[in-house]
Amino acid sequence: MASLIEELIDTLDNENTEYEALLELSTQKTGVIVKDDITGLNEMIAKEQVHLDKIVNLEKKRIEVINDIAIVLNKDVNTLTVKGIVNLLEGQKAEQQKLARVHDRLKRTLKSVEAVNEMNKGLIEETLELIDFNINYINGLSQIPETANYTKDAYNQSQMGIATFDKKN
Repeated sequence: MASLIEELIDTLDNENTEYEALLELSTQKTGVIVKDDITGLNEMIAKEQVHLDKIVNLEKKRIEVINDIAIVLNKDVNTLTVKGIVNLLEGQKAEQQKLARVHDRLKRTLKSVEAVNEMNKGLIEETLELIDFNINYINGLSQIPETANYTKDAYNQSQMGIATFDKKN
């Protein structure tokens, strides 16, 4: 059982490390989004994907370890949580404290990642709204009716549908 707990602690610690790296990239991504740097954004997404792939594998491992712990403890795997395992380790204070610390650290990191991602989502939505506004504005300009703006050589002169007046001095 002790080796399963150590494996769970290591897995959660590794997950936290990957999420911290993801947090750093997400924070950097905020600046890239503000600068409207599409190339930089694509690079950031590619870097994030490397960490996300590792997190998926660690998550699979965590589920396997919790399943094994549930079998050893004769508990329902569907209701057994890391916090529940911490509570079950009453007689093993060292493992209980280590597991509780890594669990709490992971929760804090996840909350930070969520907050930065929400901010980035808001920035992207604002950028998309601005792009939509600009497209609608440009489309609106092309629908402005042309007026008779003739120069002295008698040809119609307009710029993107905006009427101009050429006064002869």
